Parts: sequence; C-alpha cells; structure tokens
Amino acid sequence: MLVLSRHRDESIIIGDDIVITVVDIRGDKVRLGIAAPIEISVHRQEVYEAIQRENRQASRLDPQDARQLENLNTPPLRRDIRRPRTDEV
Repeated sequence: MLVLSRHRDESIIIGDDIVITVVDIRGDKVRLGIAAPIEISVHRQEVYEAIQRENRQASRLDPQDARQLENLNTPPLRRDIRRPRTDEV
C-alpha cells in the first residue's frame, strides 16, 4: 500500500484521468473530492461491499423464483393519449 501525506487543496493523480483532492480536514475526518471518468465507478467501501453482496444474492436467484416474479398479476399500465382535435371546416 502506498501511503501519502497531503494538505488541504493538494491532490494525487491515479493513472491519467483520476484526481483525488483533499477538500477539507475537520478533526479526525478528511473530505476528499474525486474526479474520474463517468465509466469508472467510485463508491465508499461500505457501499461497494453492499453492492457486491446484492449482486451475489441476485446471482443465486432460483429459476423458480424468477418464474414467480414473471407471473405476478400486475395490471398493465394505462396511459391516456389525448390527440389534438381537428375541426374540419
């Protein structure tokens, strides 16, 4: 693990396009700003771990459960489509 010291408003660069900046330091908390391309996911560790748990659980979905979800009796969505009136002369 690389350990770096940074002051407020100082940054580190990861690769060519990820910038992590120390935005604020209050007591024992550091606020970081992260600039990364949209295709790179950035999550807090606890959020990332929750996503991974959900993905593992979803991958273990029993085919019978999936069929039950498909067979739920939900009414179809109804949209009122209003067409402009045309007055014929």
